[in-house]
Amino acid sequence: MNVDRLVAGLDIGSAKTTAVIAEVVGDFPKHPTVNILGVGQARTTGLRKGVVADIDETTRCIQKAMQDAERMAGAKVTTLYAGIAGEHVQAMTSKGIASVTGSDITKADVDRANSVARAQAIPQDRELIHAIPQEYTVDKNIGIRDPIGMIGTRLETEMYLVTIGSSPAMNLRKAVEKSGYKVGELVLEPLASALSVLTDDEKELGVCLVEMGAGTTDIAIFHEGKIRHLGTVGYGGGNVTSDIVHGLGVTAADAERLKELYGCAWEPMVDHGAVIKLPSTVAQGDREIPRELLAHIIHQRTAEIFELVARDVEQAGFIKRLSAGVVVTGGAAAQPGTAELASHVFGTGARVGEPGEFLGGLADSVQAPRFSTVVGLVQYGAHRVALGGAGAKGKRLSMANATPSFDGLAQRFKTWLQDFF
Repeated sequence: MNVDRLVAGLDIGSAKTTAVIAEVVGDFPKHPTVNILGVGQARTTGLRKGVVADIDETTRCIQKAMQDAERMAGAKVTTLYAGIAGEHVQAMTSKGIASVTGSDITKADVDRANSVARAQAIPQDRELIHAIPQEYTVDKNIGIRDPIGMIGTRLETEMYLVTIGSSPAMNLRKAVEKSGYKVGELVLEPLASALSVLTDDEKELGVCLVEMGAGTTDIAIFHEGKIRHLGTVGYGGGNVTSDIVHGLGVTAADAERLKELYGCAWEPMVDHGAVIKLPSTVAQGDREIPRELLAHIIHQRTAEIFELVARDVEQAGFIKRLSAGVVVTGGAAAQPGTAELASHVFGTGARVGEPGEFLGGLADSVQAPRFSTVVGLVQYGAHRVALGGAGAKGKRLSMANATPSFDGLAQRFKTWLQDFF
């Protein structure tokens, strides 16, 4: 194991905190292969709607998940890539113009145009985390993906800027630092999930990624290979569980167990006449209900969430441009019938996405929708290592302390994000 090529991802979800440690074994920057070495999970208790609400509780969850992952991997790490999401995320498009200095467009010209687009005034209470070039215009020729080497006098770039609330970001970093680790970079969770579950063809044709967590559902739309829209719906798998609690008169823990064992998101899939036993209580004794009733509750709430997502996609103007359909992922997407229900609501093809490509080692331990974000975070880190090559020594996750130049390296590669977002 080469400790200089270790990367760690941390996904603090509303229900579970998940950590993954992996080793980067491939050097191809666009799709480096990672060997999964360790996975750790802990129940989250300090988060609300994707935002840290209790730093001490969040710290405890991070420590448990990271220690489990380190024990499994047989290695200690100091720096990690942390996911962030929630209703505080905002995105906007910005333009940058630069005059071409020579006859051919060089990387320096592109960098200047990008830095002009990035130099937007960001409010004090917000923080820029991703600046993703969308496309370039050379003189009057629009829709150019890579202008380097072309002849022209005026270069224009269109950039997608993603900002987050400063306060949620600071609280997340503080919780990670209290746990004894350093945040190498904050990465937007739906973008990380897109890395691990979407194919290049899907992103090219037009696809909507729907990431269903416990507290929120995040949306990312890709078209012509680039990120075009981000959104968040303030409902998730926790709302489905809550409906089961009220509808069947069971505890939250029992509702989760029933959902896991007998749940189905597409009511027509359930056998007519199938019966399930409910946990008995002193007041109610033994009870049985038709499995269709449980499926009905799950179906109704999940359909409602999908309808809110569809409304968001329609408002963004992409509902008719999803040639590759919808990919549903996240912990709440594991229910049987989720793809069928999504296909019905969106009126297009749908599948449930889980990590699988470019993974080695203990890959089978992360092949479930709930691991999409954390595996994407590790793959994001792997891109950084593959880009840095040997020069990344000591700046990556390793048993040595991360050096101050880590942040400089991250900044230097910001514009390279266009290659995979």
